[in-house]
Amino acid sequence: METKDSTVWREGGDAHAPLVPAVGSGPLDGQSVAVKDLYAVAGHRIGAGNPTWLAEAAVETTTAAALAQLLQAGAEVLGIAQTDELALSLAGTNQHYGTPPNPRAADRISGGSSSGSAAAVALGEASIGLGTDTGGSIRVPASYQGLWGMRSTHGLISREGLLPLAQSFDTVGWMTRDAETLGLVADVLVPVRQEAEQHAGLPAELTLIPSLFDQVDPEVAETVRAAVDGVTAHQNSLRPRVHLKRLDGVSAEMRAAWLEAFRIIQMREAWANHGSWVGARWEAMADDVGARFRMASQLSADQERQARALAAGARRIIREWVGDSVLALPSAAGPAPLRSEAALGGKVIEEHRRGTMMLTCLAGLAGLPAVNVPLRTAAGLPTGVCLLGPVGSDRELVRWAQRFHARLPSTQETR
Repeated sequence: METKDSTVWREGGDAHAPLVPAVGSGPLDGQSVAVKDLYAVAGHRIGAGNPTWLAEAAVETTTAAALAQLLQAGAEVLGIAQTDELALSLAGTNQHYGTPPNPRAADRISGGSSSGSAAAVALGEASIGLGTDTGGSIRVPASYQGLWGMRSTHGLISREGLLPLAQSFDTVGWMTRDAETLGLVADVLVPVRQEAEQHAGLPAELTLIPSLFDQVDPEVAETVRAAVDGVTAHQNSLRPRVHLKRLDGVSAEMRAAWLEAFRIIQMREAWANHGSWVGARWEAMADDVGARFRMASQLSADQERQARALAAGARRIIREWVGDSVLALPSAAGPAPLRSEAALGGKVIEEHRRGTMMLTCLAGLAGLPAVNVPLRTAAGLPTGVCLLGPVGSDRELVRWAQRFHARLPSTQETR
């Protein structure tokens, strides 16, 4: 099969000849999936964004559990989409395969590590981008490209058949061009729990923590604040109103310590998973990802123990912030960086990555579901508001996000 844009697709991508046909029928009939190159697809190899890994990989004999559910529900796999190398990036600038396009902002990067899946959906080549979110790899490309994106509650959806990065934070996630499709996928993938355990419905209450906006690009901060203010202040009196609650956060210094704890745990687990392979093939690694693995190799077990103690405290506080309602914050620290400035491992990427992960690590530390609702800035750039919900509220959080979007001022809706 002839492959299309190799920055987007590692294999497949031909709408006239899907890589894997649907095996059942259901709510996803007619939908097509771009699968991040970390998921097992029977009869194909996992490439993990690295040509050497791909060349050495065995052919998979079974399909990853989450993907199998989509196929059973009527979706077909259009192809296997590119990922940042071993998923250890947020930029989408893969040194081996190139940077996928960003159709909503052609001069800017796509975002990663679910970069190929996001681009395939934004280009209109697939309707569902199946990816993963460890430190923001669904929310960031969705924000950069004007997509809906869902990070599921940690551990709620099976990760069987998924190449891990850091199991303490890895989650199944997906991106779509519209809210309805996002919800259809949630209904297929998110387990239905016993009625006594189900969320009866999230309350019409939205929490905002002003200090979370302090280190965000002013244009994005203003866009997200305006969306929240518009939804809560200018509502149709015939519908239930959304009440805004403002909470004090923790200091920037403490949030930086939380990020460092997240980073240490993530890196220690990434090294435990892949260190032996990477350590024998440094020459096969991209400069930026290789540098992160070298850093991971130098972290100690004692550092990890301290990090996990700090992360446990962060988890408690973040879950208290959310409570039984919804917390709103920017999905990324700014719009997508310009391609011309986004040198691999360069200053722009690293500073933007850190600022963004100060936001995205919150859901990771707390194990919470998160939805990116696409917005556009005053200058017309894609961005997003991230809505965090309680543990296990994934289905209702999608519905809540849909209602939030329906109340947005028309100037902020994405089309």
